[in-house]
Amino acid sequence: MACTQGVLFDVNLIENSALEDGLSGWSPVGTCTALSVVEEEPAKVPTETINDVADGYRPSGRYILASGRADEADGLRRPIAAAALIKPRVTYRVAGWIALGGDGATAGDSHAVRVNLRLDDDDGCVVEGGAVCAEPGKWTEIKGAFRLKKSPCAAEVYVQGAPPGVDVKVMDLQVFATDRKARFRKLRKKTDKVRKRDVVLNFGSAAASGISGASIRVMQMDSSFPFGTCINTNVIQNPAFVDFFTKHFDWAVFENELKWYHTEAQQGQLNYADSDALLDFCDRYGKPVRGHCIFWAVENTVQQWVKSLDADGLTAAVQERLTSLLTRYAGRFPHYDVNNEMLHGSYYQDRLGDDINAFMFRETARLDPGATLFVNDYNVEGGNDPNATPDKYIAQIAALQQKGAAVGGIGLQGHVTNPVGEVICDALDKLATTDLPVWLTELDVSESDVDLRAEDLEVVLREAYAHPAVEGVMFWGLMQGHMWRQDACLINADGTVNDAGERFVDLRREWTSHARGHIDSAGHFKFRGYHGTYVVQLATATGKVHKTFSVEKGDTPLVLDMNL
Repeated sequence: MACTQGVLFDVNLIENSALEDGLSGWSPVGTCTALSVVEEEPAKVPTETINDVADGYRPSGRYILASGRADEADGLRRPIAAAALIKPRVTYRVAGWIALGGDGATAGDSHAVRVNLRLDDDDGCVVEGGAVCAEPGKWTEIKGAFRLKKSPCAAEVYVQGAPPGVDVKVMDLQVFATDRKARFRKLRKKTDKVRKRDVVLNFGSAAASGISGASIRVMQMDSSFPFGTCINTNVIQNPAFVDFFTKHFDWAVFENELKWYHTEAQQGQLNYADSDALLDFCDRYGKPVRGHCIFWAVENTVQQWVKSLDADGLTAAVQERLTSLLTRYAGRFPHYDVNNEMLHGSYYQDRLGDDINAFMFRETARLDPGATLFVNDYNVEGGNDPNATPDKYIAQIAALQQKGAAVGGIGLQGHVTNPVGEVICDALDKLATTDLPVWLTELDVSESDVDLRAEDLEVVLREAYAHPAVEGVMFWGLMQGHMWRQDACLINADGTVNDAGERFVDLRREWTSHARGHIDSAGHFKFRGYHGTYVVQLATATGKVHKTFSVEKGDTPLVLDMNL
């Protein structure tokens, strides 16, 4: 694990802020800003937290109030105690609670409040520590993270944001190192419960025919939890990519070839040749494909000819896009991302009204009723984007469903930097309340240090695999030189598998069950295995016998009669 020597995992690097020492160490930012310590009303103190570093921690109810702010940059700051304790290559969490108040705060409004680190080093840089969408009269937990490449000479934490005249409240702000080893121990136990099942292979009366004690071997052939990656027309020409893809991935998704700007760059000139070629490629290797995407809500992704249409023309073009794509490929794509990134864009809604997004879902379901229809967005799992909180995602899904949209799945893109397992898990827990399956749809973990990239990737994959709401993971590329984000590849340009790729392969191997042994005197063979498809090989006096079976989810032991 990274550089863990000398790391103090249970230490808050800004001590206890308002918990014990009042304003000691804190100073205002802004000439008009005033700081004070306030006791919150007991009924308003948060009762739940993902901060489990300190045993039995609960929010204290004591907070620092920054009032009289005259600028968005105004707020409060505090030096990090013993900044030398910040180790390079270690992921640190920023945790605490933020709320708004004062005469400038209007009920129902929300504003971004950010926690940043300013470093006294050669670069004098500012490091983002996290952000929340704070509200008046409501405490919001901050879930930031950062990592440094070298130890700073000194560092200060700044809390800033919200418009002038709005008071900022800060409760229990903490900075501490993440203990990934401890987290992984918990996740292994959780994974065993969520992804495995006790199995009894019953050979029955065959035991009386001399089969008792016979040698048996059970091998898992595939997993019910798929991993996939995006592909494009260039990368499938690379033998090293094809070899790694076909050996280690179960699904595919097209990087750009199904998007509207690709299939109809000029109005009326349809180009499905590339998507047809990619479908043929996946058919040859038996890989199902996600349909990404029918529309894209962010304005700068919309082709110019679409932008030039009036409302009636745009309505007709949307319908034609739906009809053309979905009748051509009906039944070919098990999933569709219907309108990509609606938390970050509203191009069609702004021009065609509030119902257009739900219409896209309703019409897709009518034209291809067998497909599962997904929302798909980024930053939801990271806890650092006020525009893309799990709560906002859930509200968006509910609004679509109220208008008749058959939302069947939740896509978390997963373009990740400095992941924190507890933060990812918290987002998944919230999204799971919708009772919809969750997929990581565009996973890439960017880090120039490939050893750290491997560790970051393991954080995300273990959280996803251990969570019962998650049903699959799609990478957004895997080969150097053929990826949207830099420093995220699993295999290098020359085809060699790097540490991140090896970590992925090792995890897939860890999450595959094989068992050997002998049939007991009752004619049984027992093992505990991951969900998926298996083949059993039994050595008898007359030769070897093979049978296949499946292990599905269940809380009770699965008893299978192996009729020979």
